[in-house]
Amino acid sequence: MTEAWQTHDVTNQVPPLTDYNLYATDNALQAAVAAFNADWHVKELHRQGARLGESDVQQWAETANRHSPELQSFDSQGNRIDHVEFHPAWHALMGLLRGAQLQSLPWAHPRGGVMAARTASYFLHAQNEAGALCPTTMTFASIPVLAKEPALFASIKDKLLAPQHDPRDVPLAQKHAILIGMGMTEKQGGSDVRTNTTTATEQGDGAFSLVGHKWFFSAPQCDAHLVLARDSDSDALSCFFVPRYTPDGRKNAVQIQRLKDKLGNRSNASSEVEFQGAYGTRVGAPGRGIPTIIEMATYTRLDCVIGSAAMMRAGVVQAIHHARHRTAFGAKLVDQDLMTTVLADLALESEAATWLAMRLAQAFDASAADDDSPVERAWRRIVLPAAKFWVCKRALELAGECMEVWGGNGYVETGPLARLYREAPVNSIWEGSGNVMCLDVLRAMSREPDVAQSWFQWLEKRVGSHAPLREALAQLHGWLAADPATHAVRARAIAQQVVLLSQAALLLEHAPAELAHGFIESRFSNAGGRVYGVMPDTLAAGVQRAWLDRAFLA
Repeated sequence: MTEAWQTHDVTNQVPPLTDYNLYATDNALQAAVAAFNADWHVKELHRQGARLGESDVQQWAETANRHSPELQSFDSQGNRIDHVEFHPAWHALMGLLRGAQLQSLPWAHPRGGVMAARTASYFLHAQNEAGALCPTTMTFASIPVLAKEPALFASIKDKLLAPQHDPRDVPLAQKHAILIGMGMTEKQGGSDVRTNTTTATEQGDGAFSLVGHKWFFSAPQCDAHLVLARDSDSDALSCFFVPRYTPDGRKNAVQIQRLKDKLGNRSNASSEVEFQGAYGTRVGAPGRGIPTIIEMATYTRLDCVIGSAAMMRAGVVQAIHHARHRTAFGAKLVDQDLMTTVLADLALESEAATWLAMRLAQAFDASAADDDSPVERAWRRIVLPAAKFWVCKRALELAGECMEVWGGNGYVETGPLARLYREAPVNSIWEGSGNVMCLDVLRAMSREPDVAQSWFQWLEKRVGSHAPLREALAQLHGWLAADPATHAVRARAIAQQVVLLSQAALLLEHAPAELAHGFIESRFSNAGGRVYGVMPDTLAAGVQRAWLDRAFLA
């Protein structure tokens, strides 16, 4: 028997980042929680942060993505079941999410700062695994819509708000906790849901029979879906509640054609389905399906911003951790000036996204309270779609840069950054692509000029005498005052300017002065670059290293 040779010693490899507290190591998030009236949630955030940093939870995330859901179309007797089988790791993650009440916290426990509290929790969980958040977000967004249907809501309210996960595939009446999905897009339309062809024919007693298809049917294992279909009588689009099982306990006639083979979000099942006379009941007024869905989309878009900001945070933490442990060319990576500049730029981007997500949450808190105002509506109607456009796109670029910090180890599936990179594009596409978001910014400004003006006034108070910001604000005013025919061409530039000005104002108000000024110098001057790591010479290496210490308290 030949003994194994030892050809070398393993050195200079970075230890996995595990068993750390995601909340306790995040200065910016802690400050934002205090600033936006959610400090009553701090103890729970510390608990969640510690649990999410533990190695077994990190392993759940990796395992749930490695073992993708599998479709079982028939049982052993040949009966159609359309069952989606998930790995136990997925259900473990869903248990954590339900335990944190991310699908219901503002509705189950309304109080000041509750949206900010939920946002902070969501931000922590999204750093660990994003796929399980999809049905969680859809359930969350469905609750205010379903609450407008008193009889239906009374029958499922406790199941929606329940802080437990119930993985059983059984009729609604037998479940103690349920998930709600969405079915909007069809083959011919995508974002243009007005082209939908699925029809709903009234059967009496409030029931409808749906015939048609959905090209993307999110999380088909959910206990019910909200679906757009045309009333057969009026041809107008309405919204319908389509349960997985009919009231008499039979499986509903929603046939899963296949699961999507996606680039990322692999732990979650997305599907193509056909409705073959599926049972449904109408939600909302007849012909008002699109406004009903837009109300849901407002909440799901917020979660897209939070989720992308969280992915930024996860990438930056991994990059800084790697640079602190890896030596190259005789020195730690973190101590080499160019790497410091790259990491500092990434940290700036991440903190700005964190503050933006938390400020948007405050605007949603205001909408549920008596102190709602035009400026808060402006954050929801104007800044939110701009933020979804910008933050989701920047997350993809940032994920690639963090992967590059790791080098070859970042490119392989045994590390966390390959999954992060594959996950990053989804939020730019889901709930409205970049162009849709930018045009929505223009639409909101045009339809509600008083609301837009209130945001400009909010901004003016915070911009002060900062010349780069005043120039950027003047440029934005100029674009909006130009011929409306030019607005669509400039829509992305306008949305970008809205976000960058909002982030600069938030950092001036809440972050350390040197960090806020660094953001302004790097984002509003010719010395800053589109590529991460191109920074003005005025930002000294010592200042940048301080940002890294603030970004991740190892």
